[in-house]
Amino acid sequence: MKKLILGITLLALALGTVSAAKKQKVTKVRVAHTNYYVPYDFVNDKGESDGFEVAVLKEVDKLLPEYEFELYPTSDDDLLIGVLQGKYAFGTKGVWVTEERKQKYVFPKNPIGASVVGIVIRQDTADQITDLPSFAKYSGKLVPISASSAQYAVIDDYNKANPDAQIKLVAGDQFLATDAYTWVIEGRYDAYLDIKLSFQNNVLKDGAAFGQYKDKLTYITYKGIPTWPIFNKKQQALADAYDKAIEKLKADGTVSKLAIQYFGEDVSALLK
Repeated sequence: MKKLILGITLLALALGTVSAAKKQKVTKVRVAHTNYYVPYDFVNDKGESDGFEVAVLKEVDKLLPEYEFELYPTSDDDLLIGVLQGKYAFGTKGVWVTEERKQKYVFPKNPIGASVVGIVIRQDTADQITDLPSFAKYSGKLVPISASSAQYAVIDDYNKANPDAQIKLVAGDQFLATDAYTWVIEGRYDAYLDIKLSFQNNVLKDGAAFGQYKDKLTYITYKGIPTWPIFNKKQQALADAYDKAIEKLKADGTVSKLAIQYFGEDVSALLK
């Protein structure tokens, strides 16, 4: 009888554990992403959320049974304002970290990917300019950068680390990329700090808006800049859960595999 009672008790405990697991609360999470930024975050021809960062977040979601991500493709402004105000728990759009953004959002410990940055130069100077130090030696005349942008910080950090090979960092207003490309071609400046993906889409790709510059400009990679998801200030626990999941995905090679799928290269490797 004692054995029977013990068996029934253990069975009840087991069923209770299974029942409790089934009743585990799942929190639905509204996640925003930009709807146009190929190949980071976009809406594909089937009307589905797609892109490298989207694919990574889908893998993160699989590792977090307590959460269910609901993806919302949207604009830059709606994403930034929406995360700030709590309309979305977090969002992703190839974000670079800045001090101003750190005051508004929670940044996790681990980036989601990387953005490759470098300089656009004239092809006729390519034999003399091969990297940032040689550009500094050549002239250091860089197209002005908005002082509030993350790109400004990239060159500022470079100058601090290279006191003997300074680049002329001038704060300027916002302008169109076509202006910067034209200024370099005309010799007004000798380089333009640009994101590699932007240069590829604007100049090199078939049918690119500035394809007429393809034979006049070339690109020199400098480094990878981490890109981050940004979380609402009340979502620290979610950011911590993201960190645990992304660390596993990086360790098992999932993030690298997805980067190669979407970019043709493991862009995160440039962060090392």
